[in-house]
Amino acid sequence: MSLVVTLLAAPGAQGPLSDALSDLSWALTEAGAALGRPDWLQPGRACDLTFEGVALDAARDLAGRSLAGQAVDFHVQPPAGRRKALLLADMESTIIGQEMLDEMAEMIGRREAVAAVTARAMAGELDFRAALEERVALFAGQPASLLDRVADRMTLNPGAAALIEGLRERGIHTALVSGGFTCFAEPVAETCGFDQVFANRLEVVDGTLTGRVQEPLLDRDAKRIALEELCAERQLGSEAVCTVGDGANDVAMLEAAGLGVAYRGKPPARAAADVSLDHGELDGICALMGLRDGG
Repeated sequence: MSLVVTLLAAPGAQGPLSDALSDLSWALTEAGAALGRPDWLQPGRACDLTFEGVALDAARDLAGRSLAGQAVDFHVQPPAGRRKALLLADMESTIIGQEMLDEMAEMIGRREAVAAVTARAMAGELDFRAALEERVALFAGQPASLLDRVADRMTLNPGAAALIEGLRERGIHTALVSGGFTCFAEPVAETCGFDQVFANRLEVVDGTLTGRVQEPLLDRDAKRIALEELCAERQLGSEAVCTVGDGANDVAMLEAAGLGVAYRGKPPARAAADVSLDHGELDGICALMGLRDGG
């Protein structure tokens, strides 16, 4: 059976990536594989190597051992079906670099307490709903203008805009699915060009935060449900879906997708994902789907 391994590195890391490609090629050849020619999908950053003669699980194990300690991400898969029709992405610490409740808390002098709860929730140590409600309650009585001020702190993670642009150019539907809030998710989605947004809503009454989240509350199950609903609407199987996230709240959708990607992931996300992006940027997901720059 023909397989393809995709190697990903940070921009400017062509030397390390070429070294990793050489090491992996040697290891595969030693294991009896017949190799194709390297195909550079993103020059200097992403490369495909097709091969035959080594089984999938054995190839993944071999790649993990031969690339251990190198600043390169990898994924081994059959070439058939690698291009997906739908992407669902988490927002906080995935598409953007911030956890927005932590940023809000800093503005009222409570960052340390809120960030500790956030970290435990993302590590899977706390129930997501309970942790969210506990943190949001701290903002009761704060002016809604706080949301506008903290939104200015949002920054896109490297490759986020290029990822969504690259997918939309190929007609791949994109959805931002966040346990965070619409006041942040909607501007991020507009900036990047996401087709849809799923997020929670903070309750505001007379220009003041009440400290409550409006129902229905989106949690980790809601992300999986959104995946299932979008698949049903678009008549897709879950194997045609790619998901990307970083924390325990993303585990269900990472496990449900044909391609689950952990971006700088916490341990629960890494365990659930098919591939971890620890070095490459978000637009490396295009390469995982076999999409090349400029075409």
